[in-house]
Amino acid sequence: MAGALEGRADQHTQGEKAGPGGACTEEDAESVLQHALHQEVTDLVGFLLPKYRTKETTTEAEMLTILSDYQDHFPVVFSRASAHSQLVLGLDVKELDPSNQSYVLVPTLGLAYDGMLSDGPSMPKPGLLVLLLGLILLEDDFVAPEEEVWGALSKVGVCAGRQHYIYGEPRELLTKVWVQEGYLGYRQVPHCDPARYEFLWGPRAHADTSKWQVLEYLFWVNSLDPRSLPSLCAEGVSDEEEGA
Repeated sequence: MAGALEGRADQHTQGEKAGPGGACTEEDAESVLQHALHQEVTDLVGFLLPKYRTKETTTEAEMLTILSDYQDHFPVVFSRASAHSQLVLGLDVKELDPSNQSYVLVPTLGLAYDGMLSDGPSMPKPGLLVLLLGLILLEDDFVAPEEEVWGALSKVGVCAGRQHYIYGEPRELLTKVWVQEGYLGYRQVPHCDPARYEFLWGPRAHADTSKWQVLEYLFWVNSLDPRSLPSLCAEGVSDEEEGA
C-alpha cells in the first residue's frame, strides 16, 4: 500500500502530455484519469483505516466527500479501495445496511485477530497472516519449510530481520507473536543438522477460518481456476465438510 497513509499528492498533473501538433491524445487523457483515480483510491483507504481503528461505520455519503472531482467514478474507486484493503491489510469492507449504504471494515476470512496494538499506532496484519496460511496449504502435508516461507515472502518485500512498514519485524511476528496467538505452529525438523524449522497451521487458524476459505482467497488473488489444483480443492472441501 505504497503511500496509502502519506499526504495527498497533487490531484492533477502539472500539464497534459501533448500529442502531435500539441493536441492531447486519448491515451494521454486516460493516463491522467487513471493517475487521478489512483490518488482517490489512496485517499479513500486512508479515510477507512482510522474508521477501522475506532470501530466506526461509514456511509457512501461520507466516502463521497473524500472524492473531490471524481464522484462519478465512485464505484471504480470504491472497488479498488476495497480490493486494496483486503489484499494488503487483510480487511474486508462489508455492507451493514443497504438502506443507508453503511459499511464497516472487518478482518478477512473470519479471523478474530488483526495484530493491532491497543497502546499505540499500528497497522492491521491479517493480510500477511492469510498469505502465510495459504503458502502452508501449498506444501506437502500442509507443512512449510521455513526457508521456503521466507523465500516466498521476500518476493512481496517481507524479509526476515528487515523492518516492514506494516508488519514490523517479520521474524518475530511469525515465529513468536502468531505462535503465541495460536495461529501458527513453528517446530524444529527432527534429525537435521544444522537445525531447520517449519511452519504449520495452529489451532486458532483452524477455529477462525478453514482451508477452503483460504484456498478460495488464493484462487481469487492469483486469478486461478480451482480446477487447476484438484487435490487441494478436494482437501479443502473435505475440511469444510468435517467442520460443518
